[in-house]
Amino acid sequence: MRNQESIDFVRENREGDVRQLALKGAQGKNVDIAWALDQISGWQSACTKLPEWAAADGIIYPPHLSMEQCSSEQTAKYKVKVVDGLRSPSNSPEGERSLIDLTGGFGVDFSYMARGFQKAVYVERNPELCEIARHNFPLLGLENAEIVCGDGVEYLKTITPPPSPPEGGGHLIYLDPARRDIHGKKTYAISDCTPDVVALKDLLLEKANIVMVKLSPMLDWHKAVEELGEVQEVHIVSVDNECKELLLMLRGASGKDQETRRTKVCCVNLLSRGGIEEFDFDNISLSSNHSSPLWEVRRGLYLYEPNASLMKAGCFDELAERFGVNPIAPNSHLFVSESLKKDFPGRIFQITAVSSMNKKALRENLQGISKANIAVRNFPLSVAELRKRLKMADGGDIYLFATTTAEKEHLLLFSKKV
Repeated sequence: MRNQESIDFVRENREGDVRQLALKGAQGKNVDIAWALDQISGWQSACTKLPEWAAADGIIYPPHLSMEQCSSEQTAKYKVKVVDGLRSPSNSPEGERSLIDLTGGFGVDFSYMARGFQKAVYVERNPELCEIARHNFPLLGLENAEIVCGDGVEYLKTITPPPSPPEGGGHLIYLDPARRDIHGKKTYAISDCTPDVVALKDLLLEKANIVMVKLSPMLDWHKAVEELGEVQEVHIVSVDNECKELLLMLRGASGKDQETRRTKVCCVNLLSRGGIEEFDFDNISLSSNHSSPLWEVRRGLYLYEPNASLMKAGCFDELAERFGVNPIAPNSHLFVSESLKKDFPGRIFQITAVSSMNKKALRENLQGISKANIAVRNFPLSVAELRKRLKMADGGDIYLFATTTAEKEHLLLFSKKV
């Protein structure tokens, strides 16, 4: 894709400091320096984000924004797991199975999911990304990839609807809608993304047996499910307890009213050291309005902070019931119990002291403490503001949770990790 001097420059400098290389330049060589710096920066990012791609010789990387927005290897492999679960051998049809990615991008998700399909179509309107895909896919062993340079919505209209095979077969359509508007500003509502999946829903379900939509973790998944109406599963995916993406799995209409529709919510935490933590809520009702009884916090109780995917799921009543813990306030998202619940999916602490925010109580409870790990939950101050007020350094083995009770009292919970 570039002359040999540019390729050699990348190979010789790919472990170098990109900023220093930009200042130094190619020193008179016939090198496309902008392209070369994209390759060096892309490879360095891929070493962490896409190690299998980084290990493949000759991979071409896109400009920074596409690298920033693409899925990681971990999250791409999780999508394969989701797809495999939806079309197990017991429910797969005899006919051809097709993957159609309408928003190809850099092609990371496509490259992993495509291996499980007889036919795989990558659709992307950016000619440069299509050229990169044509170059990269054979290097990754993808021999069944068809690359279409064009608009995904227009291509969707040309797809022949599948026959009616058993559930799990036929066409799978995948979309990762752009989450930036024409000015480059991030958008979070599903109807503000491009393409608009809500507007396309009926056509998507006409053309595919299963539709998978990847969305920003900032999105309100409850609202997205209400707008789409055909969501069977919601997957909230975190990596090392940092929420990365939402996956919505759509199938044909169930014939139920939205008020009684039930959705499975899968909370997933992928670990960089290997392994996966999964916690599922089956048959979640979007109209649920019950609440768990609240508990007064005191010294000696065990304190629970749900992991990031569970926090995003918001199924706090179901969580409390499942593990026998109780919230300390409706909006605190912190839970307590008298006995230890070792299997709770999140961090577990034991409360060593409880303090109000008045000066006397703080002086007594902070005596001898110069540093602590601070978190705020439903509290008027940020972590930085509270740390400054308490004159507290970061670190140590003491964990301070600042929160607000159901009676609107601001408290500090001193605790140690279990």
